Amino acid sequence: MSDANQAVLIGDIGGTNARFAVARHGGWCELARLKVAGFADARSALAQVLQRGPKPMRAAVLAIAGPVSDGRGHLTNGAWTFHAEALAGDLGLRQVILVNDFAAQALALPHLAPEDLLDLGGPDVARSGETTLAVVGPGTGLGVAALLADGTPLVGEGGHVTLPARDAREWRIVEALARHYGHVSAERVLSGAGLLALQRLLAARGGEAAAASPEAVTEAARQGAPAASEAVELFLRFLGTVAGDVALTFGARGGVFLTGGILPHVREQARAGGLREAFLSKGRFRGYLDAVPLRMVVHPDPAFLGLAHHAARL
Repeated sequence: MSDANQAVLIGDIGGTNARFAVARHGGWCELARLKVAGFADARSALAQVLQRGPKPMRAAVLAIAGPVSDGRGHLTNGAWTFHAEALAGDLGLRQVILVNDFAAQALALPHLAPEDLLDLGGPDVARSGETTLAVVGPGTGLGVAALLADGTPLVGEGGHVTLPARDAREWRIVEALARHYGHVSAERVLSGAGLLALQRLLAARGGEAAAASPEAVTEAARQGAPAASEAVELFLRFLGTVAGDVALTFGARGGVFLTGGILPHVREQARAGGLREAFLSKGRFRGYLDAVPLRMVVHPDPAFLGLAHHAARL
């Protein structure tokens, strides 16, 4: 079989941007970046991307930011819908495989090298195949997934569980958000919009200016601005609490891995200890969680890493 015949299109498709690469033998070469709003549907976007790639490509493995079931899916924050069998027929591919975007993150976990991880506490990460791993990722939304010991990804809607609070200060934050949103999910705080909402709430109380973007919050925190610094601290405390809940729910003894676009901007604050303490703060199960590795993923593209290895295995 020629190398071209072994090429698989992989895609990481969000509500705003879609990125595609050609995968071979567990590696990949980026092919295209598109704006989702620039195309009426997934088929027309994929047709254009395939024109740029090597010929022929036999299959596609696509991670989409939305629910996937029985070969069908749709973007939570976008108009594209996906039907794997219909896309394969329309595009001349033997197979199209759809996975949730956090399934791709979970599939990457066994392939991360030590230098791809920032140690936030706990023992060494378990070797692949020994036990369950979990990933939690605040970005545009909050993704949660697990990878079972047999390599099967398990994805639900963990970002939409009710946000927990551990003390009076956190309860005041949740109550203030509830007056505006009603139900306060974990994603209401653990996302870019959530970090911004935290800063604006705290800034209003202290008479400070509201930040314009999540990036402005993390930059202001680096400069020592009070509301932004407290917002980042609370963000990381809530993240630690939710990550601990995820570890207990999945039995993720092999490690909990934190990913997403926000965390690289608060790396030093994450190492300060508040996140790990919140992760451990589960009463009688503190000892259980003390034996669970907690790591931040610093690999530049874990979604493509997971998709490329998944494509090679299939």
